[in-house]
Amino acid sequence: MFHPLPVFIGLRYLKGRSGDKFGRFVSYMSTAGITIGVMSLITVLSVMNGFEGQLKHRILGVIPQAIVSGSAEHAPDVNTLGHLDGVEGTAPIVSTDAIVQSPVAIGAGKLLGISPDSHEPIKQYMVRGAISQLTPGSYKLVIGRKTASDLDVSEGDKVRVMITSASQFTPVGRIPSQRNFTIAGIYDTATDVDGQLMYANLNDVSRLMRLPRSQPADLRLFVTEPFDVPKLEKVAESMGYEWSDWRALRGELFQAVKMEKNMMALMLGLIILVAAFNIISALIMVVMEKQSEVAILKTQGMTHRSIVLVFVVQGASSGVIGAVLGGVAGSLLALNINEIMQFFNLSLLGGGLSLPVSLGIDQVVTVVVGAIVLSLLATLFPSLKAASVRPAEALRYE
Repeated sequence: MFHPLPVFIGLRYLKGRSGDKFGRFVSYMSTAGITIGVMSLITVLSVMNGFEGQLKHRILGVIPQAIVSGSAEHAPDVNTLGHLDGVEGTAPIVSTDAIVQSPVAIGAGKLLGISPDSHEPIKQYMVRGAISQLTPGSYKLVIGRKTASDLDVSEGDKVRVMITSASQFTPVGRIPSQRNFTIAGIYDTATDVDGQLMYANLNDVSRLMRLPRSQPADLRLFVTEPFDVPKLEKVAESMGYEWSDWRALRGELFQAVKMEKNMMALMLGLIILVAAFNIISALIMVVMEKQSEVAILKTQGMTHRSIVLVFVVQGASSGVIGAVLGGVAGSLLALNINEIMQFFNLSLLGGGLSLPVSLGIDQVVTVVVGAIVLSLLATLFPSLKAASVRPAEALRYE
């Protein structure tokens, strides 16, 4: 098969001579380093994506993603807000911080007043009772498994719910608005949301908060992509509404996950960088060894650009091979990591739980292309050094 001359010579140098074992060893280690770095980076990013996606589904899929508040004169317009780009649906809601007390313990959380007939994601996580029992005037409460455990209550038990923001003055002092509620159900999302969110009927919570009858309920927005809420916030505020979203409750958690993923990518990226420096070392040794050959090629008419291309081909070949192998190996490892760990009887999460994995093709392509570009950049200095060889000096003692 015909190859351009610089490519042919570069690939010939890549194979090396049979006696140049050390040079070939350094070249192989460069390829192996890039392969391991790319494979590790793809695997770790896939697992981190899986954890992020699971948190997104279990936490952001349950808590109110966005709440729009208005006033008696300017109530949230369901038709306008419900048809915004990125909004999947709406539901009436009121929310407040509340204290809940049982005969043996006391706790606190966010009390959400909802309509049992509207769409409510927590329904799929119910383990006891049902959201449909939250009828107006029943003063029933749905709590998480952790809250139920902390308060030592179960379905059918009574608890006292107090709202300090709706307190009133009495002859004995300021007393918070309070009322006994019956536990109508328990949900379990397997996250810390189970210890924070409580649900009751919209009308019951409004009465407990002592809201005026003219005060309209807030509007809960269900969005397609929770991370796009800043765009919707600008639109809602331009209409004169007050806005709150999941970032107030869980913003720090997802910022921490994002930072951890970036730090892991940085640390594993250093492995690829070290392997690229190995390419530089290997090429410099080759350049020192091939000075006389480079001089002969120059005397025969090979241009400066062609000499540079020879060593770029040799060095970049290690990077390309390593990046492609690492991309394939990393993708296969990420997709089969749970089966591999099960084969070796390992469990990082304990309890037989499997690692969540989400392989992003765009991330795989970015990592592989990035490794190839880094390898190309690593070849520039040795290649330019080889092209600067002067034939007269290199062949003086030959």
